[in-house]
Amino acid sequence: MMGKDYNISDFGAVGDDVTDDTQAIRAAISECAEKGGRVVIDGGRIYRCGAVQIKGSVTIFIAKGTTLKASDNLEDYDLFASSQLHEVNGSTWDNYDYAGRPSKFFLYAENCSNLTLCGEGVIDGNDKIFFGRESKYHIEGKFYPRIPLIFFENCKNVRIENLTIQKSGFWTVHLVGCDGVEIENIKIFNDLRLACCDGIDPDHCKNVTIKNCHIEAADDCIVFKTTEAAKKYGACEHIKVSGCRLVSTSAAIKFGSESVSDFKYIEISDCIIERSNRGISFQLRDGGCASDIKFENIAISTRRFSPVEWWGKAEPVVITSLRRKAQSPLGKIKNITFKNIKMNCENGIFIYAEENGAVSDVRFCDCSLELVKKTDWAKNTHDIRPCEGKGIIEAPMNVINSTNALGIIFENFKWSASDEMTAEMGDYIYSCESDLKFN
Repeated sequence: MMGKDYNISDFGAVGDDVTDDTQAIRAAISECAEKGGRVVIDGGRIYRCGAVQIKGSVTIFIAKGTTLKASDNLEDYDLFASSQLHEVNGSTWDNYDYAGRPSKFFLYAENCSNLTLCGEGVIDGNDKIFFGRESKYHIEGKFYPRIPLIFFENCKNVRIENLTIQKSGFWTVHLVGCDGVEIENIKIFNDLRLACCDGIDPDHCKNVTIKNCHIEAADDCIVFKTTEAAKKYGACEHIKVSGCRLVSTSAAIKFGSESVSDFKYIEISDCIIERSNRGISFQLRDGGCASDIKFENIAISTRRFSPVEWWGKAEPVVITSLRRKAQSPLGKIKNITFKNIKMNCENGIFIYAEENGAVSDVRFCDCSLELVKKTDWAKNTHDIRPCEGKGIIEAPMNVINSTNALGIIFENFKWSASDEMTAEMGDYIYSCESDLKFN
């Protein structure tokens, strides 16, 4: 039997896009957690609030036409104690690391079970309060790290469905050490110029399903992480992604770059990647091992974005293992399968390992690549950031470029290139310093 509805209006929420409704929302959640039921946000209004802690056995329902919008005041996100956001001095794409634990929050939950965010309404992150330097192709955040829109840690049985989530100022849905997560039919629309606004970040999570979602985000759309701050939760494993449409100014699907623990038993299928700077990217930089990962029935269309701020060169698939810093451990990538991947891109497949064998046993089955010129950006470099040093290698474009990898197999692989793209290539269609085989 469904429990009682707790409408935030009954707790004093106004919803006029001006009044701070934080206390009313918190009160509704507290009573709901105590007695059971769901918190209802409705009325076709815009409710403003700061940090809110969601408790166990609580459903938050946001009705169609209704918006829950983040506060304009940065101090309103101090859920536990006063904290400072650090202003950016330089560029986040080169100079900043993030251990994975923010100091301020918006929607927050920890150490609880049976949480649901649902409805057909909108969660708005009010991203403009974080804008720093702006250009045609990039917005540098004023602060780093900024505030994740949804941050759940060590939670079990989490469900997020049917909502539209927009204008996040940082990682949109950051799930840390969670077990049993279902995300279905959500839409994420972030500014494609604002750096570090990932879509969904399963971080040390287990038993996760993501399906039928539409995500437009900068940097990455769906990115699996194992951050340093959450190392105690172990591997990111047993995850399925299907039926998603993804648009990204970095990578539509990424592993890393934070990789202190393993990624394994992950399946991604029946997705469409379009208008992205990279399709699928492995960027292990802090040790860890990515293994037993399968991609099937995926259409990838890439195009170049600004070559300075965004990592990547419009590759459909990138597999790289390097040390973030000289003292960092080197990660391993192995037993990766790509099946029926159709690629229409401005660059070729790129595989790079800092040491021989750090990437091994990668199989491409029934895959095709069509190289098509879509922008005027130069195509004479390869991007291995983040790493020690500049991270840009000057070299011609190839259909496949592979370095220090073992057991790379292509079965029934087909490719074509327009005349314009053929002119961009070097002397070798396949630039290979690896164990590369064609069947």
